[in-house]
Amino acid sequence: MSNLPAVRVKESQTSHEIIQLVSFELASEEYGIDVLMVREIIRIPGITKMPNTPNYVEGIINLRGTVVPIVSLRRRFGLAEQAVDRQSRILVMEVGDSLTGFVVDAVAEVIRITPTDIQPSPPIVQGNAAQEGITGVINHDNRLLVVLDLNRMFNDEEKAVFKSLE
Repeated sequence: MSNLPAVRVKESQTSHEIIQLVSFELASEEYGIDVLMVREIIRIPGITKMPNTPNYVEGIINLRGTVVPIVSLRRRFGLAEQAVDRQSRILVMEVGDSLTGFVVDAVAEVIRITPTDIQPSPPIVQGNAAQEGITGVINHDNRLLVVLDLNRMFNDEEKAVFKSLE
């Protein structure tokens, strides 16, 4: 039930190990997440608001009988709010030991890279707690793509909040 386009192979592959990333957009910037972390990509259904949750938690949804907390990555990253449109999607992933959905502006494509394509984050963002989930950047089709590890973006207390919403 995925809306992902065909896989594109990056031409300058020097290693045999290939990493596949799902690329998505937030505020006209492009991000990537390991495709193996993504359980599914869905359109945005009705979201039930939950009281006393962090401001970046949109609420919860029922996904085929499973309650899934929904996180706004725009709010988590401190970006301006934008209305949900036809391109908006939820990336359903396992964070810690629970399923969590992440609202993104659009899902672009699946790209294939080698580990050597990932460059370290600039020193200005390293060590910043809010940027802990950034694992590096890649130059993809002459534009920078920020590579994320959403498991590292949330501390144990935040993961416990997600688990309590199930």
